[in-house]
Amino acid sequence: MNEVAVCHCSQCKRAQGTPFVTNAPIELEKFTFTNGSSSLKTFFSSPNKKRVFCGNCGSPLYSQRTDMPETIRLRLGTVTEGHIPVPNYEIYCESKSGWFSTNTERPNYEQNKA
Repeated sequence: MNEVAVCHCSQCKRAQGTPFVTNAPIELEKFTFTNGSSSLKTFFSSPNKKRVFCGNCGSPLYSQRTDMPETIRLRLGTVTEGHIPVPNYEIYCESKSGWFSTNTERPNYEQNKA
């Protein structure tokens, strides 16, 4: 993982059922499932974005934009092995929960990273 983001947007909060989500953009060609791919389900949360989740347990796995099909945004809460790096930045901070303190030592963007 070269990049890790904390996202505070309302779509992510609603989709994950949490006040923010931590994800990493990954090139689709570098990502594979070792098992369970037959259980994947897809939901389009907006015309341009699909969310992929486990049809057995409901865990959100990744999202993918139709205008950027070569990249997925892996939900890092699903990673159970290896090292997850510290997030590089936070996006959609204008939508963050009022009680959540943004880390001021890393870049924060009111909306998406430019």
